[in-house]
Amino acid sequence: MPEQPVTQPTAIRQQQASALVGVAVLTLIGAALRFWRLGAWSFDSDETFTLRDSLHLRVDNPRPLLYFLNHYVVNPILPLDEFSLRVLPALFGVLGIPAVYFVGRRLLGPRPALFAALLLTFSPLHVYYSQFARYWSLVFFLAAIYPYALYIGIRDRSRNALLLGGSAGAIATLAHPTSVLLLGSLGLWLLLEEYGSGENARQLWRQRSVRRGLLAVGVLVVAIGVRFVPMLEGWIASHQSGDNTEFLLHLPGRPGFKQLAFLASYVESVTLPLALTSMLGLYLLWLRRERSLARFLACVLAFPAGFLLLLSFIAPISTFYLVPPIPAFFFGAGIFLDRLANLEWELRPRWLAAAAMALIVIMAGAPTLVSQYRDGRRYDYRNVARWLDGQRAPGDVVISDQPRALEHYLPGVNAGYLRGDPAPLMQALSRLRAGTNTGTGSHGKALWVISPAPAHAFRSNPRLGSLMGWIYMNCQLRNTVGVGRVDFRQYHLQVFRCAA
Repeated sequence: MPEQPVTQPTAIRQQQASALVGVAVLTLIGAALRFWRLGAWSFDSDETFTLRDSLHLRVDNPRPLLYFLNHYVVNPILPLDEFSLRVLPALFGVLGIPAVYFVGRRLLGPRPALFAALLLTFSPLHVYYSQFARYWSLVFFLAAIYPYALYIGIRDRSRNALLLGGSAGAIATLAHPTSVLLLGSLGLWLLLEEYGSGENARQLWRQRSVRRGLLAVGVLVVAIGVRFVPMLEGWIASHQSGDNTEFLLHLPGRPGFKQLAFLASYVESVTLPLALTSMLGLYLLWLRRERSLARFLACVLAFPAGFLLLLSFIAPISTFYLVPPIPAFFFGAGIFLDRLANLEWELRPRWLAAAAMALIVIMAGAPTLVSQYRDGRRYDYRNVARWLDGQRAPGDVVISDQPRALEHYLPGVNAGYLRGDPAPLMQALSRLRAGTNTGTGSHGKALWVISPAPAHAFRSNPRLGSLMGWIYMNCQLRNTVGVGRVDFRQYHLQVFRCAA
């Protein structure tokens, strides 16, 4: 019998089935990457706060969702430790891969969505979020759904998409307040649609489902204002002093340079090739007259960054706060790789160039991904505590970067904060010497200082100058704890003993 020709619906079904198989394979690979060595590393201070807030829930916590899930889902099954506290972040990290695909398929098409899921699977930044006992992989997961579902709901007049986007957005605000910045992106896009394509915006406004959806968004914005504006005011007030931070920061003081350093750090974390291919993808959308979608993705990236850059003039900010827009980088890169695979040129097969470019993007993050499994991208306070416990004498004073992490592994020790000013160290050592000289303490008391080892000029580390100069002149280096990485980052701790 002659072969039956493959009909177009059959070919589409075969392509969809192949794409689903591909997503399933990527999800399995992503699960292996995110769960491998999950409990191997010690807590850092942020993770000890997650432990505290998961054990003791507070109704006034501004980001209660992960703590609630740890308390009621994980803790009844597993005691909260280095592994179990990271289980949900790893799980949400794995779920982020199919979420990016299914949202991207509706937003862009199956092949761009598959490229986006591929890049996300091997993203070292996303693997780190997934192995970090905080809420950032949950924020990423929800941020990969809610703004795009709202956009699809408006574009396709889909009530279900609007409902999904609104529900996911409400949950995202419980994961972390920075998720609300994506509503600002949506508002900016609607404003640009009105002025950039007024007739299209007026046609959208005539649709009842769109008006209802925008009304729901408006109500959500008002609720956000009531809940989050006072929270933002309190956050600014607490961070302007700098006294509440666990970390010894090296902050560029000059306005302008600090903002450029922040953007450079953010781009480095997502990797420069991913950022560039994403921008090219948005440009290709614009050239192909898909300008509404290009505007929307650009707004998703621009509004949170602009808001936080303005905020950085009055308070220190972290690149963590720019997690919500990160899915847009993967969508933009997926668009570019899809267009590259469609080019008609001499190279055969046609997808070879897109595969090579995807490999370039993935390999740019490979050293960081490999290094992730060496030290977890954190300092080893557990081994520092084990070593120090056998060295310190009763009455010794301990001052450390991330003191809460050290105290978790040294019960009974009240560690002080290491700051960029040597005066607290001088005062602590003077008190020790006075106690020894007057007979109020035993001989051999010492001040122990645990400090991140200076690695390079742009890493947050002890300020060069007075602090380290005083430590080098008055203390003896007794131990260095950490392992080597294959990227430029280093997470070594130095332990100094300052004799009284």
